Amino acid sequence: MLSKEKLIKTKEYWMETIQNNLFRQLNAYMKDRHLNQNDLAEKLGVTKGYISQVLNGNFNFTIGKLIELSLAIGMVPDIEFRSFRDYLHKQEDVLCKIPPKNKRKLRVIGTQA
Repeated sequence: MLSKEKLIKTKEYWMETIQNNLFRQLNAYMKDRHLNQNDLAEKLGVTKGYISQVLNGNFNFTIGKLIELSLAIGMVPDIEFRSFRDYLHKQEDVLCKIPPKNKRKLRVIGTQA
């Protein structure tokens, strides 16, 4: 199992993190508008298969596609660059604000619960 510091330095961590964020946004968009995958695919001008891949995390999108999908659902992909140290510090601040009883429910991506 990788340490938190090593995990955060992997490409896979960031791909999964961004894919999960996009998944949450697309799911919220579909839920708010009572859309199914076919409806969303039609609105975005992509195939149902593509939407299925996105929602299942089985895709490697380009930055252009990320921007296109985000804008199509009325969102902006606000990407922020910061130092590794600042990122870890922010994550620790977030964890400190979570009540102890809820911390055990958290699972770091790429590690076992």
